[in-house]
Amino acid sequence: MTSPKLQRRVHVRVRGIVQGVGFRPFVNGLATRFMLGGWVLNDGDGVLLEVEGNPASVASFLKALGEEAPPLAHIDDVLVEDVDVVGKNGFEIRHSQKGLVGTSVPPDATVCDACLEELFDPNDRHYGYPFINCTHCGPRFTITRRLPYDRPSTSMAAFEMCAACAAEYSDPNDRRFHAQPVACPLCGPILSMEPAEIVRRLKAGEILAIKGLGGFHIVCDAHNEDVVVRLRERKNREEKPFAIMAVNSASLQKYAKLDVVAEAQLCSTARPIVIVPKCHSSDLAPSIAPGLAEIGVMLPYTPIHYLLFHAYAGQPPGTAWLDDLQDFALVMTSANPGGEPLVIGNEEAERRLDGIVDAIVSHDRDILLRTDDSVVRMIGAAPTFIRRARGYVPMALKLPHSVPSGLALGGHLKSTICVTRGDQAFVSQHIGDLDTPQGLIFFEETVHHMLSITEVRPQWLAHDLHPDFYATRFAQGLGDELSIPALGVQHHHAHVAAVVAEHGLEGPVLGLALDGFGLGEGGGEGEGPLNWGGEALLVNGAEYTRLGHLAPLPLPGGESAFRAPWRIGAAVLYQLGRGDEIEARYGHLGDMGASGLLKQMLERNVNVVPSTSCGRLFDAAAGLLNVQPIASFDGQAPMKLEALVTEVQVLKNGWQINGTTLDLSPLLAVLADLDPIVGANLFHGTLIEALADWAARLAETSGVKQIALSGGCLQNRVLAEGLERRLLSKGLSVRKPQALPPGDGGLSFGQAWVACCSVLS
Repeated sequence: MTSPKLQRRVHVRVRGIVQGVGFRPFVNGLATRFMLGGWVLNDGDGVLLEVEGNPASVASFLKALGEEAPPLAHIDDVLVEDVDVVGKNGFEIRHSQKGLVGTSVPPDATVCDACLEELFDPNDRHYGYPFINCTHCGPRFTITRRLPYDRPSTSMAAFEMCAACAAEYSDPNDRRFHAQPVACPLCGPILSMEPAEIVRRLKAGEILAIKGLGGFHIVCDAHNEDVVVRLRERKNREEKPFAIMAVNSASLQKYAKLDVVAEAQLCSTARPIVIVPKCHSSDLAPSIAPGLAEIGVMLPYTPIHYLLFHAYAGQPPGTAWLDDLQDFALVMTSANPGGEPLVIGNEEAERRLDGIVDAIVSHDRDILLRTDDSVVRMIGAAPTFIRRARGYVPMALKLPHSVPSGLALGGHLKSTICVTRGDQAFVSQHIGDLDTPQGLIFFEETVHHMLSITEVRPQWLAHDLHPDFYATRFAQGLGDELSIPALGVQHHHAHVAAVVAEHGLEGPVLGLALDGFGLGEGGGEGEGPLNWGGEALLVNGAEYTRLGHLAPLPLPGGESAFRAPWRIGAAVLYQLGRGDEIEARYGHLGDMGASGLLKQMLERNVNVVPSTSCGRLFDAAAGLLNVQPIASFDGQAPMKLEALVTEVQVLKNGWQINGTTLDLSPLLAVLADLDPIVGANLFHGTLIEALADWAARLAETSGVKQIALSGGCLQNRVLAEGLERRLLSKGLSVRKPQALPPGDGGLSFGQAWVACCSVLS
């Protein structure tokens, strides 16, 4: 035996996403490669291991540990401590130990290449099996009840492994070692309909619901205009765009323009929907994304998806066909009637999708948590989240420092929640709007599930200031129940704070929060309206000061005016002294006499709410240009307006800065008489220049050069790219959301950071 003096033994703690990703067999392989003894195990805090051997080999092992981790692993910390040499040879993988949780469940991941090889190999026992997976791919988050991530804690506990699967599961040298969802046709879940029959029905014009990883999709032929129109009628979804799926990126090139960055997103293990420019010459059904310049595209990410394209190709052996061009494209949209949450249960699908689909394709593996597809848009040659869910959740965001554990409940629209633990923040999947009973149930399910898988008992709660939001009332009730503080956080403060926390910004930050609506503070004489949405805030931790805002616009009927941009356009005309034009421009819209009643509302100032919202500014422009007089979904008018942009233009003297208020009335006065394309170009270019001028002046007077951009308007590519470019040209430092959506999907994270700063102050 080698002298202990010539040996080194280290005790290593690895934290992050290191369970359920093949980390222990990876460590075992490294130890074998470097001829080291020791052991490795999972526990509540991640992975714990010791290795012993030649000091140079131990050093090489530690270097490889960080550089060669499995593809689904995400290492946050590696803590190494030298310990006494034991002198034992051999390496063992030990059983999991329960303890204080410091790790997390991995996100769901697309099928890996090795599994695809087996899926299409007629000689492999997994051939054609819709639930093939291994340690490098497959369901994780959506099938897990709690930690540690072991089979009894998942919905696979109901399936007893056959001898062959058990052998793979128990073999440290096998790709399926401790792959918790491991299964095969003999012992695993069963699909209710054969892929060939599914494809036959789709080609025949049927609309099907197909159970996936985080819920059901509603699926139909993307080339068949009649069936897409029928789907819109059944789902009561007038014009909101659908996403499409094709077998590979080459096939998607017929429908969309993909650059290298967009293709990398499409092909990532997360497999999000990526919003990219349309190819207008494609033969897709026109009703998929009507009136828009972009389309959401995605690639297969479950074995079921791949088997559909395989069936369409005639079921050839091997994987070479995966690179072939196919003219088969599918609409893939969430199975959620009328804006309700995603359908996940088999019986639930039969009940809630009745009358929407022609048939339901289910299976007997339970989905434990609804998780929709993630959506990103390419902005500034980088992906920006529109919706963060499957493939990314529950991956933790790193906080600038450790904070007390707590729970932030988000807002009312595009809701998420956020749990903090140490220096980690776990933002939930997209929950959606909390205005249906099903939405409220999903919200509470998510709260309980996120607290369960992180094993956090919150010491504080955070919520929006709006007293009527369900999330606010829930937070206050839970605070009373647990006897912990429930802290109200102003909406736009939270938007800016999310950027501050994500980028670890220190000291005061000048934030531009540009969105549709958020309840402000104050509202008394001289303090401005309560309906905020175009705000310049000086943010410093738990404190903020409102430095300025957009000039208020009148909203006839209040915030609901976004559904009828013509109303805001009419109100602007009235504000400009051109109220006599309202009837001629808008008299044909809505109920008979609607424009006359609106004029009376404006004259008497009845039910007319002033708002500083940048989102409503977009609606006003759309209404004045007659781009989308009536909106069938949130954000439709601004999306249509952006789609018209060809080359931005700037209107000289198109804005005024009165004290710290930015007024774009001169621009709006001109828009009323322009062609829509000319107007869209002028609106975007002038708004960008005006915001940059305003921010630069505020930066000069405040002495703060750090700018944080946030709010749902930053999902507009033209605005986001142009504003960042102009701010940088003025010598300012600019940060935007990258890990979370700029809209309300990131609100809970910002609330959490403000609350933590408040608790720690």
